[in-house]
Amino acid sequence: MNQRALQTRVPVGGPRASTNTRGETVTSAIPAVDTAGVRALLERGRTLATPVLRAAVARLAAPMDAVAAYHFGWTDAQGRPVSGDGGKAVRPALALLSAEAAGAAAEVGVPGAVAVELVHNFSLLHDDLMDGDEQRRHRDTVWKAYDPAQAILVGDALFALANEVLLELGTVEAGRATRRLTTATRKLIDGQAQDISYEHRERVTVEECLEMEGNKTGALLACACSIGAVLGGADDRTADTLEAYGYHLGLAFQAVDDLLGIWGDPEATGKQTWSDLRQRKKSLPVVAALAAGGPASERLAAMLAADAKLTEAQAADFDEEEFATRAALIEEAGGREWTSQEARRQHATALESLDRVDMPAEVRAQLVALADFVVVRKS
Repeated sequence: MNQRALQTRVPVGGPRASTNTRGETVTSAIPAVDTAGVRALLERGRTLATPVLRAAVARLAAPMDAVAAYHFGWTDAQGRPVSGDGGKAVRPALALLSAEAAGAAAEVGVPGAVAVELVHNFSLLHDDLMDGDEQRRHRDTVWKAYDPAQAILVGDALFALANEVLLELGTVEAGRATRRLTTATRKLIDGQAQDISYEHRERVTVEECLEMEGNKTGALLACACSIGAVLGGADDRTADTLEAYGYHLGLAFQAVDDLLGIWGDPEATGKQTWSDLRQRKKSLPVVAALAAGGPASERLAAMLAADAKLTEAQAADFDEEEFATRAALIEEAGGREWTSQEARRQHATALESLDRVDMPAEVRAQLVALADFVVVRKS
């Protein structure tokens, strides 16, 4: 996408809604979400996958088993059972639907659901440490509650467990599923490396940002959407098409995440205000605003260039007004609206992929409902 093409989608001096408005996600052109139906799908994913997930985590040596249990929200930092927030469980739900899309029972997809969830949480443990995030799901992250070494070790252990869970099935389909999972994991790591490198660059193109987010988020969601089908015996064409749905859904998911990373309500997200701006992330709203041109874009570019020359101590002195100013400039330059439009475009592309797979109508409707949920969520 060249700058001229971008400017046709991001008008200079674009929408000027107050940056104090928090918690807004992408709603325009998205039908009303079947909230009850989606909640039932997410709960089914948790119900079927959690016992297998707990059994896998129980294999870890102490204290890694206890640290992992804390991370998953099963216990507090002292090891006492809690009924906490274990995450949205979108990936397990998709893995089970993937199996059903291939004509298999949902239960066939459970090992895939667990493996994807283990890899996802491996990445969260490491990302929280690398990003310096102190809060996840409204409580201390593992590196903060325990120490960085535990975050690294437990993350590594979860990745190993993911492969064990699949390979111990001992089937041809399990081998195919493992290859897809390891490829997705490598792309996820590529995306995290790109994300970190972009924080130290003055400029990042929209194309580079989309490539990074496609790796960091799209690859694993794509795997979740095919792994159950592969375990159910689906051919590569079917699995690849379901992956395309998941890949574009992942880009929509990340676009919404980028919006929430700047304008999300901390009460809903469990993170600090302006969290992505505090970390100097080159997220989609930022790179789109910088590419748009115009006074707001140029002023934002000058401020970010000046920020890059600050010492860590000087940057730590920023107050809320400093971050609010940057958020306002991103919005004025059109970065917020462009990212909302991109989330809608990726959502539509994901749904188009479903038309190329012969599946039960009920399963298709559930995949559509989950896609709708992803782009209107507030956390």
